[in-house]
Amino acid sequence: MKSRLVSITGATGFVGWHTAEAFRRGGWQVRAVVRRGNRRPLPDGVEAIEASLDDAASLAAAFRGSDAVVHAAALIRAKNEAAFRRVNVDGTAASVRAAAEAGARFVLVSSQAAGGQGTPERPRREDDPPAPVNAYGRSKLASEAIVRASTGPWTILRPCAVYGPRDRGFLPLFSLVRRGIAVVPSRADTAFTLIFIDDLVRAILLAAEEAGAVGQTMFVGHAQPGTGSDVVRAIAAHEARRVRPVRVPDALFGALAWLGDRLWSLDITPMIDTGRL
Repeated sequence: MKSRLVSITGATGFVGWHTAEAFRRGGWQVRAVVRRGNRRPLPDGVEAIEASLDDAASLAAAFRGSDAVVHAAALIRAKNEAAFRRVNVDGTAASVRAAAEAGARFVLVSSQAAGGQGTPERPRREDDPPAPVNAYGRSKLASEAIVRASTGPWTILRPCAVYGPRDRGFLPLFSLVRRGIAVVPSRADTAFTLIFIDDLVRAILLAAEEAGAVGQTMFVGHAQPGTGSDVVRAIAAHEARRVRPVRVPDALFGALAWLGDRLWSLDITPMIDTGRL
């Protein structure tokens, strides 16, 4: 029997790479849709095909014959709202059109940022009115609207902060803890929802396979939130280091975010800016 074919955008990224590997292990034929000239590694057994999110013809060719399309390509950091929209909104629109032309099921890897903030006492739910707090979240919400307006079968997943092998977002915290430095990048009572990469890609695989997922928008995250101190202590336990978490003052974070906004004008990507703050 011919194996099912999935095309994955953003397959050389952190989430996309693990997604490609999970589909391959699940018996799917996997096609990684990569930018022209992109030579970043892919899992063994994954076919690479070059296409651009702003080139309808190349996307249509890349998705041709696919049973499912997982759109994981996205811009997470950018200097302004226009840059986010160009990739996250326009790129999603092009991908939706190409997937519809191929007759493929469409899975959008969105973000909890599209929904907005919640609290441990009142977590945000899928049917709450969306309230994104920054340009990234607004761009992801706009991309979701495009998917919902499409005529083909679709599923939207909103993962929270993702950690695991190959991730570089949490890497600075691990590096500091290994040196015995435990910096807490948040207020003491600020809670985060996290998810391990293996759990996220399991959700993506189910979204592409299960009939009950069609037409659904779902948050994906661990059931129990944790504070910044909880995260640092977990890393310390993993690294077998004894540390005492130290919180960075709000004023210092604010100053670093202000500086980060100005670094964008010099084509330098800062670790933090006001949007990320």
